[in-house]
Amino acid sequence: RQGADVGTQYRSVIFYETEEQRERAERSKAAYQQTLKSEIVTEIAPAKVFYRAEGYHQDYYRKNKYEPYCRHVIQPKLEKLHIEL
Repeated sequence: RQGADVGTQYRSVIFYETEEQRERAERSKAAYQQTLKSEIVTEIAPAKVFYRAEGYHQDYYRKNKYEPYCRHVIQPKLEKLHIEL
């Protein structure tokens, strides 16, 4: 689940290609977990076949910055991370 979105396509996951990447992701997750009360549900899984999204999905936020979803869901997350696009 991500906000109002539900389903496996909305899960949080880190894909790794090497054992070193997997180990780094596991260490990072474990370290951050110690600072939280609730469980981190982010999966750590091997990267498999990657399918590039259709063109209309590419650079979605920049192209649709004023759409309600972008303003109410994406923009607050970017602001929290001090990212300006």
